[in-house]
Amino acid sequence: MATPGPSSRILSRGDTAGMLFFVVLGVGLALWAVVQSTVNIVAALPNRDVRVAAPFLDTVAQAPLGPDGAPVSVELGSGVVVAPELPIASLGALVIAQVLFAATVVTVVVLLLILVVGILRGRIFSRRHTTLVSAAGVVSLVGVAGVPFFQNMVANGALAWISDRTYERGLVQTIDLPVLFGLAFIVALAGTVFSVGDRLQRDTEGLV
Repeated sequence: MATPGPSSRILSRGDTAGMLFFVVLGVGLALWAVVQSTVNIVAALPNRDVRVAAPFLDTVAQAPLGPDGAPVSVELGSGVVVAPELPIASLGALVIAQVLFAATVVTVVVLLLILVVGILRGRIFSRRHTTLVSAAGVVSLVGVAGVPFFQNMVANGALAWISDRTYERGLVQTIDLPVLFGLAFIVALAGTVFSVGDRLQRDTEGLV
């Protein structure tokens, strides 16, 4: 009589509770992303007094930080500007950025929840799970790179509109490269771990 393989082991109550908590947290995160993006889009669509987060480079401004609120020169790294209106292209980029943000979060959450369901059924490593982990990682990379790209288009349009195209802020790096490379490393590592785990599990089950 064959001995049950690793895939038939039952998760402990603590493991199951942790997985269920992850499911609830994931659903909440997905709902928050959709609501947040919807609110931002609805607020921007009238195209009046649009609040836009903008990164700056070598930009000096005055802030009331001195004695009795005296102005002091500060160098801006980022800030929020209120544009009376945005160019149509920038408004479209804003919508794309928000939709991409929500779609990225929801897609990653759905993929990982499918993974959790598979684990709750008693199997951790499989080709399907490896595909889910890899897909979630790729989608995350697209979101991390794509959302700031479109947000930068929005900021450029807002600053150009406000300054009548006379403000030059220089080249600003909006994509956090260390985060992007770090995420890419984690994605590659997770995919490798699940791939190796799947192979070892199949080899082990073949020996049983």
